[in-house]
Amino acid sequence: MLATLLTLCLLATSASLIYNAATSTPAAEPAGLKFVTADGIRTRYLQWGTDGTGPPVVLVHGFAESADTFDPLGSALAAAHRRVYALDLTGWGYSQRQGPYDADHQAKQLLGFLDALHLQAPVLVGHSTGAAVIAAAVLDDPSRASGLVFLDGDGLNTGAGSGAQWLESILINPYRTTLLRLAIRQDWLIRQIYDDNCGPGCPSLDAAGVDQWRRPLQVAGAQDALWQELSIVGLPAARIAELAGLRMPKAVVFGADDGVFPQSAPYDTAKRIGAPPPTIIPGARHLSFISNPEQVSAAITSLPVAHGN
Repeated sequence: MLATLLTLCLLATSASLIYNAATSTPAAEPAGLKFVTADGIRTRYLQWGTDGTGPPVVLVHGFAESADTFDPLGSALAAAHRRVYALDLTGWGYSQRQGPYDADHQAKQLLGFLDALHLQAPVLVGHSTGAAVIAAAVLDDPSRASGLVFLDGDGLNTGAGSGAQWLESILINPYRTTLLRLAIRQDWLIRQIYDDNCGPGCPSLDAAGVDQWRRPLQVAGAQDALWQELSIVGLPAARIAELAGLRMPKAVVFGADDGVFPQSAPYDTAKRIGAPPPTIIPGARHLSFISNPEQVSAAITSLPVAHGN
């Protein structure tokens, strides 16, 4: 029996090593991407709209997302006469991978991005784990933002992503690399995760849509960064609560059927950061900005303009 187990283990290890070698070439970046240097990090970004009547809006994505995922919301905000920007946080999208991949480091990248594009006091919108990034940025320098929006995120280190840490502890190489690459290559799995988090109000993913989610996970350094991201979540509750003392407009926006956070999360978050009662979007799930971009846009543009922090 022991000999059989050892033989199976050797065969599985050999197959894993062969597969990993055969799939080791990273994916190429799409052509025509725009980059700036933000806090020393080559940072990819998108822009919607060229002029506006209110402060610019900077969108900060969450776990396994990129600037591309904000296209519906960016277009809706541009139609509402706002200049809109979204960046790929280091560890995700097509920005340079440069750890550590925690909220404080990504917040410094965000502030460097504002400097690079000369954005004065924008409204910062953080989706999911991106809420912790905008919170860390504003706590570092409140004068850098004119408003703060937590979008389907509470910013806490007990929120989205924390339950995935066990994967890193039980999966070792070469097997975890094999399993990750196999999973990323499954169109049906990407579509299933998207459908579960977006809901029936979202457009179906075609081949290009699947590639938009998959390719950033296949570029150089992406998979090593992903494993590190699994063990990093948001900020302690006491630090998030410091936002309540900042005199700036704040808002919390959640999909009513968000399955990542408990039903009480939007109300608890609004109270914790000193925001008005949350905006709840009926029928929306965790990716509310894809299923209901106009409603999310309206919640952002209705934020009062700050006259000083």
